[in-house]
Amino acid sequence: MPKMDQREKIEVNTFNWGPCLVKLKIAEEFRKLLLSEGEASKEDYESKLAGQLHKEIGFRNQAVLVPWLSNYVGIYDKAFQSYQAKPYKKKPEYLISALWINYQRQFDFNPPHDHDGKLSFVIYCQIPEELKKENKEYKGRSGGPGGIQFIYGEGIRDAITYQSHFPEEGDMFIFPAWLKHWVSPFKSDCTRISVSGNIHDSVAFNNIDKTMNKGK
Repeated sequence: MPKMDQREKIEVNTFNWGPCLVKLKIAEEFRKLLLSEGEASKEDYESKLAGQLHKEIGFRNQAVLVPWLSNYVGIYDKAFQSYQAKPYKKKPEYLISALWINYQRQFDFNPPHDHDGKLSFVIYCQIPEELKKENKEYKGRSGGPGGIQFIYGEGIRDAITYQSHFPEEGDMFIFPAWLKHWVSPFKSDCTRISVSGNIHDSVAFNNIDKTMNKGK
């Protein structure tokens, strides 16, 4: 269980860019918990997602992960208010609506896509040494093999901009769910493991549920 006073000790980076994109470092205890819970989970998420990955699995027991995730989303909220230079009129209430683990292998990729909900996130749990070496030797200008790319400004002339990152183990990116992004393939014979999730505004999500139930 995370301690709330750990918030002040967490490394947080907010990028000076259009959308509020935040990178922070999760606790090692939580990284190991995500890996162990992922290994114990069986729900196939592949049909629900855009990725062309070896395996995408929904977590069997989200309850043990939610306190940690709530802590990190709270950090994003604080960073977002600072980024916007104004406080919330009403503090949002969030609900984690989807949570899954990704196993990316040689030549797998995730095409450009966005997510449902208010916010989305990705956590990097395992980055093999072979992939680190391949990325370091890459000479291109993008995030490189196994990197994540964010794109903003489509449809606005001369306004498209990119953020490219090659993550380290323990990195967590939190961003608006509508922000388009993709994951590059790699040639190394290894497995990279990440965890992704979607977060809804709980009030809006509950209203959606009520609307759907009326039609039943």
